[in-house]
Amino acid sequence: MGETFPAAQVRLTVVLTVGDEPDSASCPFRGAADRFVEARTAEEALRAIRATRPELVVVRETVPRAGALEFIHRAKQTAPGSPVVVLSAAPDVDEAVQFIQHGAKDYLPAPVTQAILERALLAARPHQPCADPRRFFAPECPLSVPIVGLSNGTRACLRSIRQVADNRCNPAVIVGETGTGKELAALAIHTLSGRQRSDFVAVNCATLTANLLESELFGHVKGAFTGADHDKEGLFEIAGNGSLLLDEISEMPTALQAKLLRVLQEQTFRRVGGREAIPCRATVIASSNRDLMTETEHGRFRRDLYYRLAVFPICLPPLRVPERRDDIPLLAEYFLHTSALPSADRVKAITPAAQDKLLAHPWPGNVRELKNVIDRALMTTTGDTLTAEDLLIDTRQAPPTTTKTALPVPDDDFSLETAERLFIKRALRETDWQRTRAAALLGITRATLHAKLKRYQITVPAARGAGRSSRLQEVGV
Repeated sequence: MGETFPAAQVRLTVVLTVGDEPDSASCPFRGAADRFVEARTAEEALRAIRATRPELVVVRETVPRAGALEFIHRAKQTAPGSPVVVLSAAPDVDEAVQFIQHGAKDYLPAPVTQAILERALLAARPHQPCADPRRFFAPECPLSVPIVGLSNGTRACLRSIRQVADNRCNPAVIVGETGTGKELAALAIHTLSGRQRSDFVAVNCATLTANLLESELFGHVKGAFTGADHDKEGLFEIAGNGSLLLDEISEMPTALQAKLLRVLQEQTFRRVGGREAIPCRATVIASSNRDLMTETEHGRFRRDLYYRLAVFPICLPPLRVPERRDDIPLLAEYFLHTSALPSADRVKAITPAAQDKLLAHPWPGNVRELKNVIDRALMTTTGDTLTAEDLLIDTRQAPPTTTKTALPVPDDDFSLETAERLFIKRALRETDWQRTRAAALLGITRATLHAKLKRYQITVPAARGAGRSSRLQEVGV
């Protein structure tokens, strides 16, 4: 970048750039901030973010797309208040949508001109809020977590989240189709449980091999395997007293599921290759887009781990079901008002015909797909209102089968005690009312099970062996 830039109209305190720069000395962002920080790798950048809390993070065009997406995801967790802009040597609309969905504030062409520089710096300016931002959120929604929706389905989920958080339920599990907002629900649990001052750490179990995932979760000691040239902290350590989200836990290898179960039961773990038992203080939150009970029945998920996780499962309904459908126009308006795209300042409303088109679509990708459609419309429209013609919706996808709630809880008895009682009775049925096996299945001691049987006044039948068919019956209330 050999161009000479005049003084920027917007000046920041700290700017961080990520990625290699052919001519770092002439980087245009260097003169736009009181402190200019460079990081070549994502790990260097994340450490710099924690240390400096930059007003702007710039991902250079030399960073591969997959690496940039992963970095943005982690950067938004580390410092949600530090906006990220992405530079691209070959701008593409679909790529832009993907980056914006992952939390980028803006997506800009490279090389950087004076106009591009000013636009990137303006990304650090707080977005102008709409007239009444709280109208998008139910009273049950925590102030710092944007779970948009006023429907009965959304409010029921928020009440479940608050129950889990208030009772410090650990572990917790969230099930829901792709795009329903499982990570936001996990962040809400983290916030409402009073851990917002501690780290919220997330890992996608489907993106790593078994060995890499084990090292990522537990860390490793130097020499534990080829290439382990230094000690490394795992995510359980990094999370500390905060929360660790195990996203798509149904994709976790079976051998690693057994190790996770041991961590949940003993509240300690060891690094790969290590001997020291390290206390696990974090709240573990698991999420899945699959019905975990069905996965256990097909042998793809450990039954004992399922019972250990699902004390009070939270099921997020998809947009197409009646109890959630009223949220679609509200979500579309929210995405319109909060979009980081420049055209969002020009577009003010969505026509009734466009809203009808949104309501008619089954949304197999749920909230994520809806945001994609609104962002795409903002990129292509030339007017100040989004019309039905502006909405480019892919109608080829069939909606997936709705994820079932792992455990039915009656609306008139909305409590953790009810859920726990149901799980104990189901575990006893599964084990033909054998207390030792049921306790092992639930991940508790036989003495603890005995105490809970007395507490919930559950009577174990004198005659056992009712048979497999009766054991698998759903427990009624």
